[in-house]
Amino acid sequence: MDPGTAEEHGLRHVEKDVLIPKMMREKARLLCAEQVEAFSKCCQENGFLMVVKCRDENAALKECLTKHYKDPTLYEECQQEYLKQREEFRKTGVRNKIRQQKLPTSM
Repeated sequence: MDPGTAEEHGLRHVEKDVLIPKMMREKARLLCAEQVEAFSKCCQENGFLMVVKCRDENAALKECLTKHYKDPTLYEECQQEYLKQREEFRKTGVRNKIRQQKLPTSM
């Protein structure tokens, strides 16, 4: 499948604006694992004071995640991965494990 715009692939609004960005967020969290770990550790160590004491870790995490969210290469990669998953589902009728996960009912 050749790379192209979302319109060329016939992506629906929910695919362009929800499903592909969700994949991007998951990949960005993996790519920023070091910053996620540092922020989590800081929060655990500082409890309620984390708001004040973990500003540097939070800023580094936000910067890393934002860099990946705005990366057109990552979007294209996720779009191609999504299109392959969609094509496989249309052929087999078997859902991908990731897409079968349910959100918790109590948030």
